[in-house]
Amino acid sequence: MAKANAKFMAPLTPSAALAAVVGNNPLPRTEIVKKMWDYIKKHNLQDAKNKRMINSDDKLAAIFEGKKQISMFDMSKYISKNVK
Repeated sequence: MAKANAKFMAPLTPSAALAAVVGNNPLPRTEIVKKMWDYIKKHNLQDAKNKRMINSDDKLAAIFEGKKQISMFDMSKYISKNVK
């Protein structure tokens, strides 16, 4: 069981766009998602009417390929494109 978890917890290096939100240090995917949500909540970017939608500011638009709004279920896809 530890082997499956080791890959899941492996530190990933964020791209420059993602680092603007979560920082430059390599982090496990779980921490990256947590920091993304911290940022979204701190800046009140969760859509008021539909809580499943995330509204982009300039930093998030760089991660979300310029989209003004994405579903929270798509966030993982954009994170994957912004880590090594």
